[in-house]
Amino acid sequence: MSVTAAGISSMATRQILAELAAAYEEATGEVITIESVGGVDAAKRIRAGEAFDFAVLASDALQKLEADGHLVPGSIIEIAESPMAMAVRAGAAKPDPLDEAAVRKAMETAKAIGISTGPSGTHVQKLARDWGLESEGASRLVQAKPGIPVAKLLADGEVDVGFQQLSEMLGAPGIDIVGLLPEALQPGTVFAAALCKAGAHPDAARAFIEYLVSEETAETKRQHGMTPL
Repeated sequence: MSVTAAGISSMATRQILAELAAAYEEATGEVITIESVGGVDAAKRIRAGEAFDFAVLASDALQKLEADGHLVPGSIIEIAESPMAMAVRAGAAKPDPLDEAAVRKAMETAKAIGISTGPSGTHVQKLARDWGLESEGASRLVQAKPGIPVAKLLADGEVDVGFQQLSEMLGAPGIDIVGLLPEALQPGTVFAAALCKAGAHPDAARAFIEYLVSEETAETKRQHGMTPL
């Protein structure tokens, strides 16, 4: 069966989109293919003019792409909010409760802190600056390569504590999820979808995006650690 529309996304939405694309195909017969890579790489490829029909990325990344003329103006639609979580290696001690003081202590005492190249990593770097840990903590911040989950750094013993979107930590082997960061420390990351200017199938892509924001997709989003909008 021929592909109806092709998209690109960051890794945070990989599992959600795979499930929803399969459900959409079953319901409509429309074949949607989605390549999931690191968000930084996804933005680079869109800027390079690759022929994707749509993109699903953090909303701020899409806004920059729209401002630079790579997306169809006004086509950005928010899909879900993605809370951020903290995890440790499987079997390691976990703070309880996971309040702001516990998060700060974990960052202060960890020999190595795992972060992503995406919005969650940027947020941890900001916390380090805000808490005066940047000078002492910069060398301890270990950034996973694009497309590599922070959970792998934890499971491989490269870091003691890791921070990333909950959706990327759920079900990952070799880690224990401590919990969501307290509300005051959440970055409020929202993922959204938009039409790419280089795409050849805007109508099919628009129809799939409308499905992504429909009520029937809400439970799948919740199961993968995201909050429907």
